[in-house]
Amino acid sequence: MSKGTNLIRVFTGTEILVTLLKEDLENAGIAVIVRNDFQSGISVGFVGGVISAVDLYIQESDLEKAYPLLNEFEKVNHE
Repeated sequence: MSKGTNLIRVFTGTEILVTLLKEDLENAGIAVIVRNDFQSGISVGFVGGVISAVDLYIQESDLEKAYPLLNEFEKVNHE
């Protein structure tokens, strides 16, 4: 992703669910960024964030392309 890109958070959940959604989006050609504050904190010696809250971001310009995938993912994983 290039500098100045507008990132938007499209999902927050467990690491497992974020990984599944990440794979779906990447298979559709959508670049993602995963942010895990808890894991990042452990890496530098302190705890921050919530253990089960991992965030997934995409470029705002990819939102329209990602929207059907996000809706289907939510539907399948929240029933």
